[in-house]
Amino acid sequence: MYELNATDWFAREAAKPKLLVTAVALIDTDGRVLMAQRPAGKSMAGLWEFPGGKVHDDETPETALVRELKEELGIDISESCLAPFTFASHAYESFHLMMPLYLCRTWKGTITPMEGQQLKWVKPVRLNQLPMPPADIPLVAMLMDYL
Repeated sequence: MYELNATDWFAREAAKPKLLVTAVALIDTDGRVLMAQRPAGKSMAGLWEFPGGKVHDDETPETALVRELKEELGIDISESCLAPFTFASHAYESFHLMMPLYLCRTWKGTITPMEGQQLKWVKPVRLNQLPMPPADIPLVAMLMDYL
């Protein structure tokens, strides 16, 4: 049996690479939230998540989100339309994820799945019925309370 003391556990966790991703809860006029299903071939395929993606070294989370929504959904948003809401901090097996979540109710263009992902509009009370990556789950409870 392998035993890990607290000091060694904290050191192991601190040594994991940190990954910064950004996400958004797009909210339509009916108060529904857009969710995207991770496509086949990606890690955690089939799980539902908030749209967004990795923040590059030369980007702010907001700039990355504007870029990602154009690439993934074909829509244009302004950074000023992004309202910081909450964040997730989750230790996966091989990295530690930090993910700010923004709210957005205004965009230009028609939402189109540009990367083969499935999309669906979900009422906030039903968000917790979708299978999601572990980092997204705590965000749902906060969104349900807010919306």
